[in-house]
Amino acid sequence: MRASVRSSAGARTRRGLLYLTLVLLLLAFLAPLVWALSGSFKPRGDIFAYPPKLVPDPFTLHNYRALIEDQPFARWFVMSTVVAVVATVVSVFVCALAGYGFAKFRFAGKRLLFGVMFSSLSIPFAVILVPLFVILVKTGLGSPWFALIVPWVAPAFGIFMMQQYIVQSVPDSVLEAARIDGASEFGIFRRIVLPLLRPSLGALAVWTFLQSYNSFLWPLVLVSDSSQYTLPLGLQTLFVSEQRQYDLVMAGAVLAVLPAVALFVLLRKQLLEGLSTGAVKG
Repeated sequence: MRASVRSSAGARTRRGLLYLTLVLLLLAFLAPLVWALSGSFKPRGDIFAYPPKLVPDPFTLHNYRALIEDQPFARWFVMSTVVAVVATVVSVFVCALAGYGFAKFRFAGKRLLFGVMFSSLSIPFAVILVPLFVILVKTGLGSPWFALIVPWVAPAFGIFMMQQYIVQSVPDSVLEAARIDGASEFGIFRRIVLPLLRPSLGALAVWTFLQSYNSFLWPLVLVSDSSQYTLPLGLQTLFVSEQRQYDLVMAGAVLAVLPAVALFVLLRKQLLEGLSTGAVKG
């Protein structure tokens, strides 16, 4: 009896420590966002005031008005959002198609090709950044609207993720039945495979959108015209200016979060299903 009581008390203690750790981690992740939100409504001189004030006093919308009216923020926002949306749509389709090929087809060199693709995950993007830039410029494909999308068209992580999910979730018997009924391979992919991949497609879409939307190094190398800056580049120009416009940077950071939050709200069901399915089956 005493052993059972001690075991129960130990379990409650471990659960309490776990919850406390999760709460502390949540606060650590939310603190910068809350501070940026608070600072975006403060005059510049109050951002670093001591002692710090979480609630703005006075409360002002000047930072947002100055950012939108005096800076090309709308252009930066449109550039980043359009590039990220196009990159996400193309990447999700290409990764799903490539993952389907690796998972359900046999062809010469399949293992070698998959091994090369998978091993590329260990190569930092900075290593291929300059060669990729040179190739795009030499081939006349260096336009920012096109080149900014290129690194996210077929990421190895996305192909590997789709391949693993298809192997686990798409039965060969279903595909064979569709072939017997006369369905084409692309028809099978579009009508059978893609609907079964909805959870993983949602998770991949969120990952790809965030990677493209938050990308800084690739646009920094590629874009030289300030009228084609993405959000990270535009906000960086405010930060490194002589005036160090922290107030505008905080306001811009708050507005920049909105597309990512909207995407998560739209795809939260598929994202959570994809993560939970991967946890159960992986």
